[in-house]
Amino acid sequence: MIDSAQFDRIAASLPLLRRADPSLAREFRQGAFLVRIPAGREVFAEGDRVDAIALLVSGVVRVYKVGDTGREITLYRFGTGESCVLTANAILSTQTFSAIAVVEQDAEAIMIPADTFRGWVRRYEAWLNFVLDLFSQRLASVMEIVDEVAFRRMDIRVAALLLERSRAQNPVNVTHQEIAAELGSSREVISRILENLTRQGLIRMGRGTIEVSDARGLELLALR
Repeated sequence: MIDSAQFDRIAASLPLLRRADPSLAREFRQGAFLVRIPAGREVFAEGDRVDAIALLVSGVVRVYKVGDTGREITLYRFGTGESCVLTANAILSTQTFSAIAVVEQDAEAIMIPADTFRGWVRRYEAWLNFVLDLFSQRLASVMEIVDEVAFRRMDIRVAALLLERSRAQNPVNVTHQEIAAELGSSREVISRILENLTRQGLIRMGRGTIEVSDARGLELLALR
């Protein structure tokens, strides 16, 4: 159960609750519960039965797939005020979870039992719209990934990833294996690409870090 102070704090992260029907807000307080999940904790594994869905109040969760060869590819991440579309799909279709979800940054989440979630979809238009928006946003992001994997060279994708992350922190704290897992490639391929970027003077590699030394040059590569 969510108390009044918790509800007010949660509503600041979830605009839906600020304009929710009073009965939905009441049921939310009665039926949901707050949990804290440390970084590194696996929330769901592929094939798991889904008995609740998480709405993040803080933190980041990564959702990814692992192929038969052991290679990983990130499908999407969700953060504050967001939820996991694959969890919603598993609940609504009564199927098992179809990927792996792991907490990347310490998370605080509202957990809503599966039966409660399905009931709200049937009875509250605002909640149904929230779920449909969730599906729409995630479908768009997954389609972007499909486009990148199918049509963009891996060196261009690596350049784009490094550029994006370097805007928040440079050098970027990332390993070759982490880039490979993010982009659905192998460590060997990523290492060759990074060595080539180093020879071009676009980056400098350290132990567990990559510094973007020529952002403009990397940007020109990423835009190809």
